[in-house]
Amino acid sequence: MASFLSSSFFYFYFYLVCFVLTLLLFHAEPAQGRRSSFDILSSSPATGNSNNSSSSSNRTSNQRKWVGPVGHRLITVDLRGSGDFKSVQSAVNAVPVNNTVNVLIHIKPGCYIEKVLVPATKPYITFQGAGKDATVIEWHDRASDRGPNGQQLRTYRTASVTVLANYFSARNISFKNTAPAPMPGMQGWQAVAFRISGDKAYFSGCGFYGAQDTLCDDAGRHYFKECYIEGSIDFIFGNGRSMYKDCELHSIATKFGSIAAQFRKSPDDKSGFAFLNCRVTGSGPLYVGRAMGKYARIVYSYTYFDDVVAHGAWDDWNTTSTKTDFLGVYNCWGPGAEALRGLSYAPELDFDLAHPFLRKSFVNGRHWIAPSDA
Repeated sequence: MASFLSSSFFYFYFYLVCFVLTLLLFHAEPAQGRRSSFDILSSSPATGNSNNSSSSSNRTSNQRKWVGPVGHRLITVDLRGSGDFKSVQSAVNAVPVNNTVNVLIHIKPGCYIEKVLVPATKPYITFQGAGKDATVIEWHDRASDRGPNGQQLRTYRTASVTVLANYFSARNISFKNTAPAPMPGMQGWQAVAFRISGDKAYFSGCGFYGAQDTLCDDAGRHYFKECYIEGSIDFIFGNGRSMYKDCELHSIATKFGSIAAQFRKSPDDKSGFAFLNCRVTGSGPLYVGRAMGKYARIVYSYTYFDDVVAHGAWDDWNTTSTKTDFLGVYNCWGPGAEALRGLSYAPELDFDLAHPFLRKSFVNGRHWIAPSDA
């Protein structure tokens, strides 16, 4: 009897051990494969493919980094306190230095009266609003105002929002500088609403509101789609390499104004402003472009002009740059377009000359703008 019980216990434990080993073999993950969602978020590259690191090395090497909220970390900003933060700057401060993942800062409806800086060490950030009429960031500095050090701010430091980081994007949100509009000839009234100095920046459905120097398109490659830009004097200016597609450029000039002032410095500089299928509206008269730099480059294509264009249409900034700049129009229309015709220094371009300014390749967009965003 004892022998029988002994053998029974042996077989019982034998089968129990086999059962446990089977469970471990078929249901356990390798240790290196177990990662929390936080770990995956923290280590994944900011690419257009949201798969985790189990992708093959070949596939990973072919992924492109799209600008915008793909595979993102979410931070919510709400003035009323229902989000992670009450201010936009607090949300930006929460993004780690040398960030490598797309961070979507969802900014709920409201008027955020603050000055915001996105430093160069914090790329891959998106500001997502609830609509350009619903979510607004605004401030009121002018160039003649004095900063904490007692010195005048000058133009660039007046920006309500300054972005120095690469791969920034903004969608469905407005940026305002509420400083009063200057009268012609007044000094120190430059008041920037938004300054973009980072590379590969994308804007969709955004509003930019100011008077003199509204949008500082400072440096880098930028793409503006279906945006509204309002101002009086040089309300788009800088040395950016930028395409403006399906945008409205609205003048609030009372006596005289200008839309774009571009600061290309040499024939080897690839910067310039390409306006494609835009609308120029508002009050005038105004210049459509000014040669801020000796080799300024500004082209309007398939753009509607209201009856606001000044005689001569363009301004050479009191230099001889008309011999070296590149100013032109292609298939533009509207009651103001007549003032753009017959100008030797800013001719009607043929297709071959206009072609580079008609595609997102002007900003190398194929490499960083998702096809659905073009």
